[in-house]
Amino acid sequence: MTSVPLASPAFGQATLANCEREQIHLAGSIQPHGALLVVREPDNVVIQASANASDILKISPVVGRSLTDFDGNLLLKILPHLGGPLHSKPMTVRCSLGSPQQRFDCTIHRPSNGGLMLELEPAAPSADPTPALDGAFHRITSSSSLRALCDETAAIFKDITGYDRVMVYRFDEEGHGEIFSERRRQDLEAFLGNRYPASDIPQIARKLYERNRVRLLVDVNYTPVPLQPRLSPLNGRDLDMSLSCLRSMSPIHQKYLQNMGVGATLVCSLMVCNRLWGLIACHHYSPRFIPFDMRAVCEALAEACAIRIAALESFAQSQSELVVRRLEQRLIEAVSRDGDWQTALFDGAQSLLQPLGATGAALLFEGQVTTTGDVPATQRIREIGTWLDSKRTERASSRPENLVTASLTIDEPAFIDLRSVASGVIAVPLSASPGEYLIWFRPERVTTVTWGGDPLKAVIIGDDPSDLSPRRSFAQWHQLVEGKSDPWSLAEISSARMIGETVADVALQFRTVRMVIAQDQLETISRQVTQSEQPVIIADVEGRILLLNEAFEQQLRAPHPHLPHLRDLGSYFTSPADFRANLEDMLRNKRSWRGELQIDNKGAQPRSLMLRADPVIGPHDRVLGFVMIFSDLSDRKAAESARTRFQEDIEGPRRPSLRLDSSASLLYQELAASAVANAQLAALEVTHGAEISRMPEMLDSIRSSTSRTLDILEHLVWHTSHSDS
Repeated sequence: MTSVPLASPAFGQATLANCEREQIHLAGSIQPHGALLVVREPDNVVIQASANASDILKISPVVGRSLTDFDGNLLLKILPHLGGPLHSKPMTVRCSLGSPQQRFDCTIHRPSNGGLMLELEPAAPSADPTPALDGAFHRITSSSSLRALCDETAAIFKDITGYDRVMVYRFDEEGHGEIFSERRRQDLEAFLGNRYPASDIPQIARKLYERNRVRLLVDVNYTPVPLQPRLSPLNGRDLDMSLSCLRSMSPIHQKYLQNMGVGATLVCSLMVCNRLWGLIACHHYSPRFIPFDMRAVCEALAEACAIRIAALESFAQSQSELVVRRLEQRLIEAVSRDGDWQTALFDGAQSLLQPLGATGAALLFEGQVTTTGDVPATQRIREIGTWLDSKRTERASSRPENLVTASLTIDEPAFIDLRSVASGVIAVPLSASPGEYLIWFRPERVTTVTWGGDPLKAVIIGDDPSDLSPRRSFAQWHQLVEGKSDPWSLAEISSARMIGETVADVALQFRTVRMVIAQDQLETISRQVTQSEQPVIIADVEGRILLLNEAFEQQLRAPHPHLPHLRDLGSYFTSPADFRANLEDMLRNKRSWRGELQIDNKGAQPRSLMLRADPVIGPHDRVLGFVMIFSDLSDRKAAESARTRFQEDIEGPRRPSLRLDSSASLLYQELAASAVANAQLAALEVTHGAEISRMPEMLDSIRSSTSRTLDILEHLVWHTSHSDS
């Protein structure tokens, strides 16, 4: 049976049942405070225009005329920028048009389906952006917590834009939004803490927020101005208005705002690590126009705020990592001392529970159950382990995967009686064998969620299709949520993964130690080691190889003869002499060996491994053999490369793409220094706090945001310095 894709409704034709797919970027109309032209290249003839273009520009007719016929300096102003990346980065210039001449801010870009788009808005007097930016950058960079940062950002935006209400709106993992911070006119009702369902912002709109970082709606009650002709003469299709600053809003969104009593909006995107973290939403209760200069200031500040969010989230992660590393050290010492790592794991309950904010934990290992804190009965924990095994079988994954849920008793009704202790669960497999997990628990937290209107009553449809309306009442609506724990944060999930990896490594090391000590258990335990994804070699006290698992075999890749002794491994590394020298030192002095090695890939890029080799100590401090565990350093190398790229890019000379006179250049350097300082601080905190596998992406995100900020500042300074020319 062939599935038929759902049709995407045209702009203005959507209902709330299908608005998720409404083609809002193909609006075919604009807001009336500006005019839009589409120019054919290279003859610069206008082939499309908004119906108000003649009235606003004082030029008639508009369509069919070349820009060379326009009174003013429009063509002269835009020509130097036509070679730039206008398909992704619009450019704004100050120009004069009409007779008598008027001053306009003209934003140019190239839509995806051809032509050159020009959007003209009445120009406001230019102002020096330094006071608004310099102090604001300092206030953002100085914020030491996420709450303080968002409160400061809301206050800054309210001060500089003058909107009646400014909100920092944060998305959760399910896409629902929460008013995380708010600054408002005193007589207005507070929205702080209100939540709004994910459906309020369709996915197609979220994608546009990622591309077009600042969106202005001057008057919610405006009448859209159509394009003439509606379809592009170049291709017969609707004009792609994804990057348009004048594009009409969806009628559903208009109705939504009207129901809230809002008169005008300004929305800035907060992009953190290449995802839409949230929005800075400014509401005014009467029409309000914000000129280009101020919108550029807002965009630069939003980028700075996003960089700071990334840094603060990394710092929180670093605190959890510190606790995890201390736990790891205690377990390693316990294995070396007496082998009782399980007791050491539960000796300091807080070091196990605190990083995850859990109320209880249980270890299922080799048929035994060890617990701390508030947990289900032992038999029920075993049943949870069996259920976890079944979930792993369903996923049919060759790699053990963590399970995370804040609603165990909803996911599996058989555990409904455990809701008071185990509504929330994170389970980390410790090996490829069934029934071996480290599990954290959280109790049910009966909560009342405050929604901005009843999310279950989203649609009212009258006889007239134009009566289609999102929630008409925005009075606070309270929902009682049962059967769920507090949600697990990304930092807590990451902490669980790190602790699980540490415990799994220690368990593997313990098993290898026991294998050497108790030869009669060799078959059972060697299977555990052989199935491990961690490369392991076990040798006796003379260096003869007792076990070399498949994970290490895969590191060598090429077929090879039987390797009877550790010395035979030397030829597989890029520095055989160094390998053999360190090996002889370990065997002769019966001591540990830590170091970085590189596997020779025979002409390809060598692969880096970290080696942890330790002697196995038996009774009376007698050395029985050695355990060598290898770890892949690919993530660490990628992180080091990312750090190097970041430093070279951020500290290297940057040639301005626009011509700046000495005064403008000095102003730009001052503003750029603040932006770069913010980026360097964020990079430092990411370097020390981020999970190493995410560090390249986060540093590249900061580098990209900084580059974007510098482009905005350069453009803003250039625009300000040329505004009177």
